[in-house]
Amino acid sequence: MRKYILLVLLFFSFHWAFGQELVQDTLRFQDFLEWVRAFHPVSKQADITLEMGAMEVRTARGGFDPLIYGNLDQKTYKSTDYYDRREAGVTIPTMAGIELLGTFEQNTGQFLDPENIVPSGGLFSAGAAVNIGQGLILDERRAALQQAKIYQQSTEAERLALLNELYLKGADTYWKWSESYSNMKAFEEAVRLTRIRYDAVKRSFEQGDVAAIDTVEAYTQLLSRQYRLQGLQNQFFVQTQMLSAFLWNEEEEPMILQEQVIPQPLSSQDDFVINNEELRTLVANHPQLRIADFELASLDVERRLKSQSMLPVVKLKYNFLVESIDGFEQAPFFENNYKFGVSFYTPILWRKARGSVGLAKAKIDFKQNSRDLKELELRNKLEAEINSWNTYNMQVQTVRENVNNLERLLSAEMRKFEMGESSLFLVNAREVSVFDARITLNGLEAKRKIAFAKVRYASGIGFE
Repeated sequence: MRKYILLVLLFFSFHWAFGQELVQDTLRFQDFLEWVRAFHPVSKQADITLEMGAMEVRTARGGFDPLIYGNLDQKTYKSTDYYDRREAGVTIPTMAGIELLGTFEQNTGQFLDPENIVPSGGLFSAGAAVNIGQGLILDERRAALQQAKIYQQSTEAERLALLNELYLKGADTYWKWSESYSNMKAFEEAVRLTRIRYDAVKRSFEQGDVAAIDTVEAYTQLLSRQYRLQGLQNQFFVQTQMLSAFLWNEEEEPMILQEQVIPQPLSSQDDFVINNEELRTLVANHPQLRIADFELASLDVERRLKSQSMLPVVKLKYNFLVESIDGFEQAPFFENNYKFGVSFYTPILWRKARGSVGLAKAKIDFKQNSRDLKELELRNKLEAEINSWNTYNMQVQTVRENVNNLERLLSAEMRKFEMGESSLFLVNAREVSVFDARITLNGLEAKRKIAFAKVRYASGIGFE
């Protein structure tokens, strides 16, 4: 019996040492986040959105690219040169809504239209066209560029939204991995120590110190813990595979987590601090709200463009006409050698224009209501996550104190067993309560850390 008691006491020395175990090759949470932020495909996709915004602006700027054109039109029939018309020019749109025009034409032939007759050396013209009604303040080209710039700004918010999603999923997976590891190690120790106890009981039975039923009790306890350990080992394997999906190398290849790599302990000290008022301020700048604001800005550009359709179309054109480029310096304005034109048209009832403006305003009202509702949802979500964080903090403290009390009860039960006032069954029951409480504590520790990530996500910050 004395040997058996000594082995049981040895169990407790190992049991308490387990909590102080130090293991190398630890993948710490912050290192994991930095690796994910640097190399995960979703992180790279988030950066690509910025390129998409830049390309959208470049495309819109293409609407202001100068246009060069040329025409050649000839007719010869039965050795008669009817006409030979040649024209080349350039059109330069500007941000002010004015089009700069420049042309050169040279026409010959026996049957030219009189208006196409020009000097033998050709005729140069240079001038401009401007809308003084519809399109004066805003036209489709300028509206497209403004919307492209708004979209470029929105891609930054879209990028942050993608990164926030990645941060939350990564944090959730990491701490579940850490929880599964802590649970597995706890029951590895439980199985090892239960096996020591079983061997001690078996030897005590062989020496006639205990009854045979005590060996059955010890062996049943061993089998029960082996069964739970097998399930926890499988759970840890599954969580390891899920965590590996977040790890990629510089060559954009998936990485396999090595077996010797372990997570940061759940009980490790962290700097998880929450400033409620600061978070409530940050939520007003949440990426989802910023995206909605940019959409509203784009819709406002569309509304202003549609409002231009309420104006009549009045377009003025003026061109100087000279036989050589040097002649532009002496060309008089509206005196001689010029082309001038004005065009005007407008609908009578304006139904199309009024309908398009009304539709644009309705879209803005609809989006604004959606945006206000989204902000309310985000603020409520933040308050709920903050409350969950505070609740888990209190629960962790409660269960941690409960674990300490259960360990004290187990220690007292062991002393009673040593004095012959208890039984192996009661010791096992106390021990089961301790391990179950530790599993519960591990779960709460993991949920508390995940709750911190959810608070950051709800407030609109992730890797920052």
